[in-house]
Amino acid sequence: MSSLVMLSAAVLLGLLLPSSSAYNILYGGDTLSTGQSITHGAYTFIIQSDCNLVLYDNGRAVWSSGTYGRGRNCILSMQTDGNLVIYDGSKKAVWASNSRGSQANYILVLQRDRNVVIYGAPRWSTGTHTANSEGVVIVKSDQNDISFTPMTQDRKIAMVTNN
Repeated sequence: MSSLVMLSAAVLLGLLLPSSSAYNILYGGDTLSTGQSITHGAYTFIIQSDCNLVLYDNGRAVWSSGTYGRGRNCILSMQTDGNLVIYDGSKKAVWASNSRGSQANYILVLQRDRNVVIYGAPRWSTGTHTANSEGVVIVKSDQNDISFTPMTQDRKIAMVTNN
């Protein structure tokens, strides 16, 4: 019998794609050191050497954490409580998304619509998605076949599993 399980498409994609092939995902518990980034096409989400977290679109900054010069040797941490935090070299928090929840499996996704979103249950985003883009993907399963289909804004995200 099939049961309907409501899931975030990004979590589902995170389960299907190993981190080595998913350059646009940061899993709960993962960190980025100064100069490291996640990317998707022309978009780059990077923790810079000046401690500023910046989202670039074709080299043009479209969002930043505003933490320029607030530390050195900073790291970006996608915590297992759903909070995205920048720590300076002395492990002092200099910025947070304030999306803390209970301990769970969270992921941060740089989506193809340019928006950066924390999923578990969506808790935070940069709000930088572009108009008329496909954004999130729904995974449809028919027997043993899995296909990916663009999702419109008005549809719910669901996955059918066979028990």
